[in-house]
Amino acid sequence: MKTGPRYKIAKRLGASVFEKAQTQKFALSADRSAKNKRRGRGRQSEYGKHMLEKQKVRVTYGLPERQFRNYVHKALASAGGGSASGGKPTDRLHELLELRLDNVVWRLGLASTRRGARQMVAHGHVQIGGKKIRVPSHALRVGDRINVREGSREHGVLVGFAERFAERPLPSWLSWNPTTMEGSVTERPTTSSADVAGDLVAVLSFYTR
Repeated sequence: MKTGPRYKIAKRLGASVFEKAQTQKFALSADRSAKNKRRGRGRQSEYGKHMLEKQKVRVTYGLPERQFRNYVHKALASAGGGSASGGKPTDRLHELLELRLDNVVWRLGLASTRRGARQMVAHGHVQIGGKKIRVPSHALRVGDRINVREGSREHGVLVGFAERFAERPLPSWLSWNPTTMEGSVTERPTTSSADVAGDLVAVLSFYTR
């Protein structure tokens, strides 16, 4: 997905959209920019707020507009339909985004960014149930077994992984053994067990206005 100048986008949407923007230097620069904008602009409309949240969540997961909109439509269709998330579209949207294979690879710490996780999947380094999967958007389910392909365990980005893994918190809905480089999805991700990228109510409101 082409995004444009990343720091400029992060200043508009928030540092959380790009991992590399989460530094003190960037925070100071973004704060100065925000003060200048507040002096030059009036009050933001509700539509503008909702659009900003939509962009923030979409860019955080690195998705093109069409693909993100499809996830939203799936989430909205789940309302009242007895879905795995209890029919709440915000919970369902969060679950759909979090269970993408590239996002899970990132959550496990196998890659430092979601973009890096997409590349890792696309290059065939990750297997699901012993089968190589090259589709970053592959939807995982509870019970799915994940592992790094044996021939990829000495890959450059994975050198020293065990040490890095010990310093990174593992989401409660995932299990991982850094020695064998395998794990699984143990339960569905919820808004309390996985950080929410933005205001999902505002995101849904944007598409249903």
